[in-house]
Amino acid sequence: MEIKEKLYTKCIQFIENRHQTIQKSISEIQESLLSETKSSAGDKHETGRAMLQLEREKAGNQLAEIEKTKQTLSKINIENNSKIIGLGSIVYTTKANYFISISAGELTLDNVIFYAISANTPIGQLLIGKTVDETIAFREQRFKIEKVL
Repeated sequence: MEIKEKLYTKCIQFIENRHQTIQKSISEIQESLLSETKSSAGDKHETGRAMLQLEREKAGNQLAEIEKTKQTLSKINIENNSKIIGLGSIVYTTKANYFISISAGELTLDNVIFYAISANTPIGQLLIGKTVDETIAFREQRFKIEKVL
C-alpha cells in the first residue's frame, strides 16, 4: 500500500471513530431523556431535561461537522501526484511532514510522524499552492518544502 493511501485510510479510521463516539453519546442522551420521568421535583426535572436537550443539540452539531469532514475526505484523489500542494498532498518540510486532508492530528506511519491538517488551517493555507524548495514563514519560524507527493 502506498504512503498516501495509508495516511488516507488512517484519516478515514479517525473520522469513523469520532462518528461512533458521537452516535453512542446521542443514544445515551436519548435513553436519559426517555428515562427521565415526571417527578415531584418539578423544576429540577425540567432543568435536567433542558440540559439533556442541549447535549443532544451539541452532539447533533458534532455529527453535522463529521459529515462535512467526510465530504472533504471524499474529494481527495490519492492517485493525484501534483507537485503543487493541494488537497491530498503529502508535504515534507525541514520542520514537519503534513498530509493536507482533514484535521486528524498526528499520524505515525513506519516510524515517521505526519500531521493530518485541513487546507483551512493557518499552516494549510500557507502550504496550498506552493511547490518544492519554497520557504514558508509560520509563527516566527521558517521552513523549506523538501518534497511533495
